[in-house]
Amino acid sequence: MRLKPKHIQPVIMSGIMAGLMTAFVTWLNLGFPANYFSLWGHAFVIAWPLASCAAFVAIPVSVKVSSKILAVLDGGKS
Repeated sequence: MRLKPKHIQPVIMSGIMAGLMTAFVTWLNLGFPANYFSLWGHAFVIAWPLASCAAFVAIPVSVKVSSKILAVLDGGKS
């Protein structure tokens, strides 16, 4: 199977989002202790694979929902 952007994009997007969210939530819950990066790294390693799986499910659903919303807003002209 040849990899396409649709296979790579959810992994990259979920990595960025998981990184930002786990960094923020770790800081929000614990502040900035001396072992912050170790704690954040642990949370990130757990969150990224889960976020990637969620992205592969959520992206097609969001595309369909977005199309329906735009069709309604456009008045069915497209």
